[in-house]
Amino acid sequence: MEEKTCCHKTKQRTEEERKSLVNRLSRIEGQIRGIRGMVEKDAYCTDILVQAAAVNAALNAFNKELLAQHIRTCVAQDIRDGKDETIDELVATLQKLMK
Repeated sequence: MEEKTCCHKTKQRTEEERKSLVNRLSRIEGQIRGIRGMVEKDAYCTDILVQAAAVNAALNAFNKELLAQHIRTCVAQDIRDGKDETIDELVATLQKLMK
């Protein structure tokens, strides 16, 4: 069976890539749990909002890292292989990220 690439539902990542992405997600998960705890303890609204903004910034950083990897690997390879539909997929993805 042929290995599938990210543009076909799976992506072969290096251990370093996987570890970096999972570490970022773990930190974000911890931040979310912290915000939940703040809500449960009736923390002041602006304090919660500041933490929520930090989570948004962390999630944006995650998206930037993942997008950069995607462009360098999947998109570049597909363009080399003549799969121009990948450009349309990338544009659609960018439009979703920029909402």
